[in-house]
Amino acid sequence: MQFSEFGQRLTAGSGIVSLMDDLGTALRENPDMLFLGGGNPARIEAVESLLSDAARHVLDQPERAHEMFGVYQSPAGDLVFRKSLAEHLNQQFEWGVGAANIALANGSQSAFFTLFNLLAGRHSDGSNRQIQLPLVPEYLGYSELGLTPDFFHANRPSIERLSEHEFKYHLDLDSLTVEPNSAALCVSRPTNPTGNMIGDTEMAALDRLAQSAAVPLIIDGAYGLPFPGIVFTEASCRWNDNTILVLSLSKLGFPGARTSIVIAAEPLIEAFAKANTVISLAAGNIGPAVAHELLKREQLLAMGRQSIAPFYQQRCHQAVQVLQRALAHLPYRLHKPEGAIFLWLWFEGLPITSQALYERLKAKGVLVIAGEHFFPGLTEPWRHRYECIRLSYAQPADVIERAAQIIAQEVTQVYEQDG
Repeated sequence: MQFSEFGQRLTAGSGIVSLMDDLGTALRENPDMLFLGGGNPARIEAVESLLSDAARHVLDQPERAHEMFGVYQSPAGDLVFRKSLAEHLNQQFEWGVGAANIALANGSQSAFFTLFNLLAGRHSDGSNRQIQLPLVPEYLGYSELGLTPDFFHANRPSIERLSEHEFKYHLDLDSLTVEPNSAALCVSRPTNPTGNMIGDTEMAALDRLAQSAAVPLIIDGAYGLPFPGIVFTEASCRWNDNTILVLSLSKLGFPGARTSIVIAAEPLIEAFAKANTVISLAAGNIGPAVAHELLKREQLLAMGRQSIAPFYQQRCHQAVQVLQRALAHLPYRLHKPEGAIFLWLWFEGLPITSQALYERLKAKGVLVIAGEHFFPGLTEPWRHRYECIRLSYAQPADVIERAAQIIAQEVTQVYEQDG
């Protein structure tokens, strides 16, 4: 069978395909695998209780249950939820948005596929526009979303060494410019994979750069503000009509609902809704129905502040302590964890690639993600990209403890045998 260019592009090996394969296949084949590789949220009892109660309340009302299971929604998604969300955002942040500024999609991956290809790629004037990533490493799921070659352009960060074993990436604002063929700037905040929280000052500078170049600034808020709020630093939540904010219900605790939320200027939302209808006909109803119930109870934003962020911050602190003990004798640096559910380990001078380390750890029963997949659009050589791995700390403490010991043993052997 011969595939089209589109088919070849989507079926080629990629980091996101490897990740999702490990999520399913590897765990089925080895149930004892120590899984630090995926983005599954942790089980938080208080959150599961709120979600279950909200879902039951919807199901107990025949008309609402019918709307959840038995009808297609409009192209932009559940209007009742979009109106309710707009009201809450205006009450909390005074954004001045309405339902026409909001569209729903079946998960963030789907939303970004549509958004990126609406903006970037081949244009009618013959130009090839790119999505510019002002700071990599960045989410590996972006990598294969473009329908044309050279879809991304990436900028290396500056690196601040905070202590012997800690560092932080920053936007390199001294050299950062918007490329002439950029269609949009895009950052995740907090950043997947590193847990980096781009500060308010840096975000304001990015906003100015985007507006001066007349391109939108896309913010991937899957882990961030205003919900689920997995943020461990002081940060504000801002929006303007040059901003495209993409939110998700997944890290609130129900990734199975596959619901993402796009907030943008009305013309962009109108175009997004049309394209999304062609691609997937309609957004799902279950996530918006449960989220609307949570909004009515004023729990949607509160559960992030009261339950989700404190849970992950405590678990992050525990995981950092475990890694510090296990890796103390190694030349490692840990990116300062400021949010999301990941830790980013940098083994300076690692004699093998992060992909080779990933394979060795997988053979020993530990799943991580090789760092080299998180640099879409970076064409210049940079050894650093092959020296990092991403770990999820959403797993229970005993899983982190056992995995850290195996990582320490394997990395020690790598330095001794290959260094």
